[in-house]
Amino acid sequence: MLRFEYPNHLYFFLVLILLILVHYYSVYRRKHKLNKFGEKALVKDLLIDVSTWKPEVKFWLCMLAISMFIIAYARPQFGTKIDKRERMGIEAIIAIDVSNSMYAEDVKPNRLEKAKMMMSNMVDGMKDDKVGLIVFAGQAFTQIPITSDYVSAKMFLETISPSMISVQGTDIAEAIRLACKSFTQQEGVAKAIFLITDGEDNEGGAIEAAKTAAEAGIRVYILGIGDPMGAPIPIPGSNQYIIDDEGNTVVSKLNEDMCREIARAGKGSYIFVDNSSSAQKKLSEQIEKLAKSKIESQIYSEYDEQFQGFVILGIIFLILEVLFLDRASHRKLFSNLLRKRDYVK
Repeated sequence: MLRFEYPNHLYFFLVLILLILVHYYSVYRRKHKLNKFGEKALVKDLLIDVSTWKPEVKFWLCMLAISMFIIAYARPQFGTKIDKRERMGIEAIIAIDVSNSMYAEDVKPNRLEKAKMMMSNMVDGMKDDKVGLIVFAGQAFTQIPITSDYVSAKMFLETISPSMISVQGTDIAEAIRLACKSFTQQEGVAKAIFLITDGEDNEGGAIEAAKTAAEAGIRVYILGIGDPMGAPIPIPGSNQYIIDDEGNTVVSKLNEDMCREIARAGKGSYIFVDNSSSAQKKLSEQIEKLAKSKIESQIYSEYDEQFQGFVILGIIFLILEVLFLDRASHRKLFSNLLRKRDYVK
């Protein structure tokens, strides 16, 4: 298993992308200025010792070197030994509503970001538990299967957005049914679904799905996020809001009654999420109330550092970049001079 000791360092690749954009903008500006200088044939004769492709090779060798150093800086490691251990914990499936209504800003910075932050804090508090992640809107998808790898769970959690699911709406029932299928077959382990939504269930059947889960020994906890009074839904990247077919601004309201009914049917609890930290505290209390059972987990107990190879590759790419000349070859330069002499004659 590959992991990174410092995965946040991989964000330096964003700087690398910026450098590439700046480079190609500079190339474009240089070509634009040369075109203004004179005719292409004349400019080409004046720049007979300038290679058109070698500077690009040097640039990409440099980019490859920096990429290798970034990967090395993130400390890649490979698991080398698998242990089976019995630990006291629960199995939890996190189901997050990613419908467009989760963009509403009645909870700061918006409902979805608040939900992600809460679930990330929940994962931080886990020690001997297993966790899985499901995203849903008009459909439900497994984002990460149930696992003890909290680092991967948090990384996937950070990436979720409404754009992940093309079918909009809010099908809570489908999310609960998929969550029920995502647990392990191990018996005697407390299993719970933590579903965070604004409660706008467009498809129906959520109460029945929660009852079925409870009958299977799976508790359903609903975290209702938003304002019961409602809020408009911003369109990302603009100052406008979503409107209906008649041109009216769509207002998304937290349906607390629906959330309570689903939680009651699932023998769990309803937690209201607002801008305060009280919901996080109540969530932790509910997790603590769940019975802790022995869970058999496969974990990598030893990891080998693999950054050395990336450092060596980076150095090799740098050496090649230094040795690779960006001027035209002597053969090409000589042939161009002969052609020019013949032209003069």
